[in-house]
Amino acid sequence: METREDGTQTVMGYASVFNSLSENLGGFREQVHADAFNDVLADDVRALFNHNPDHILGRTKSGTLSLGVDTKGLRYEFTPPDTTAGRDLSVSLARGDIDQSSFGFTVREDEWDESGDIPVRTIMKVGRLFDVSPVTYPAYPDASVGLRSLDQHHETEKPEAVDMSLYHRKLELAEAMSK
Repeated sequence: METREDGTQTVMGYASVFNSLSENLGGFREQVHADAFNDVLADDVRALFNHNPDHILGRTKSGTLSLGVDTKGLRYEFTPPDTTAGRDLSVSLARGDIDQSSFGFTVREDEWDESGDIPVRTIMKVGRLFDVSPVTYPAYPDASVGLRSLDQHHETEKPEAVDMSLYHRKLELAEAMSK
C-alpha cells in the first residue's frame, strides 16, 4: 500500500506471479505461464476482498482498477473505496495482516507434467479473468489462487475443455473439508 502526496492510498500487488509454484492443491501443484493473461486484460475485472462479490474494491470497467502484465506477473492497482470493506482492507494492509493476493479465472488451455513426485499443471491461457483479490489464504505463496482440478484433467481429452468457476471450486473444497 502506498500513500500519495494528496493523502490517498493506493493498493498495488501481483495477483499472479509467473512460473511460481502453488501450494499442494490436493495432489498436484500449479504455475502460470507468462503468456496466460495476454487475451484477457480487456475483460471486465473486479477487485474483491477474499473473492467476495459483496466486498468490491474496484472495477476495470469503471476505471477504478487497473491491470497490467510485466515480467513478474499480473499486476493490479486500485484506490480503496471509502466503504467498510475499503477501510477494513486498508487497516489490515497497514498492519501486515493481509499481504497476499489471488485471482479468479477460468482456464482456456493448460499443460500437465506428471513426471515428478507430484503432478504440475501449467496454466497456458486464461479463458476469462473475473477478479483480482487481496486475500487471507492464497494457494500461491508468492501471489495467488486459481481454479484447478487434476481429476478433470484425467477425465478429458482436451485440456482446454476444463472451464470451472473459482466459486464452484471453493464450494467443492468447503464440502471436502467438512467431511
